[in-house]
Amino acid sequence: MNGPVRYVEPVYRPPSEADSLILPVTDGCSWNRCTFCDMYTAPQKKFRPRDEAEIFETIRRCGAVYGGEVRRVFLADGDAMTLSTRRLQAILEAIRRDLPGVRRVSSYCLPRNVKKKSVEELRQLADLGLSLVYVGAESGDDLVLDRIDKGETFDSSREALLKLGEAGIKRSVMILNGLGGAVYSRQHAENSARLANATQPEFLATLVVSFPNGEARLRERFPEFAPLDIAGLLREMETLVSALDLRRTVFRSDHASNWLVLKGTLGADKARLLEQLRAAIAAPEAAPLRPAWARGL
Repeated sequence: MNGPVRYVEPVYRPPSEADSLILPVTDGCSWNRCTFCDMYTAPQKKFRPRDEAEIFETIRRCGAVYGGEVRRVFLADGDAMTLSTRRLQAILEAIRRDLPGVRRVSSYCLPRNVKKKSVEELRQLADLGLSLVYVGAESGDDLVLDRIDKGETFDSSREALLKLGEAGIKRSVMILNGLGGAVYSRQHAENSARLANATQPEFLATLVVSFPNGEARLRERFPEFAPLDIAGLLREMETLVSALDLRRTVFRSDHASNWLVLKGTLGADKARLLEQLRAAIAAPEAAPLRPAWARGL
């Protein structure tokens, strides 16, 4: 082990956590059945919670090495929120004690893991420093969610997001552009917008779905999947943004997978974002599209 943290490769984190201390409290993902996702399918990524003693020792070592320099901590791997409230409280208390410079703790979060926790329990976690969770909703469309074996529905995602918001934990919701393929593109976009409108998350991001290891797993449940080309992806984004009715959500479509970079606050910047999308759809040759070689997939 190099350094104070034992990592099991590969390690994933959201782009906005680039400067955070990545602190593993679980390995892998407790669901790990989504047919579009290869993040936690490696044999060494079999799901298990980390031993509590190891987590506390890792936090202590990080405190000894980094002192008060650490400002942000991301609880890895795929869904730290599957841990019990008691365990999460103990971890957050240890971070507060041994890493006194930390101002934000965040993690990925599956909606099903929020179902197990009351608003009061979530509020206690927020009070101890858990201020942001990344919820991979992927889609708001029940048919698409079934096809990808997400194990969630529009209602389960909505209820989890509302509960997190009530507890004072900020929510960053991720939608996958192109996940419904050509057949379900419109309903995927419209129902994803409906989910965002119903929950008003603080952050909303889109990534373009990709299959670095091929589409075989996806097609077992989704045989009619037909990937969208660039024009189709842009049209789907135009449908999504048109249907969004958000009051004060930071919107980002700037992940390396996206062809067209979009940034703004919705609803203040909705007209501008739609103008950018429609210009790219009308004249893709003149649009500032990311070249294929620059898409970090």
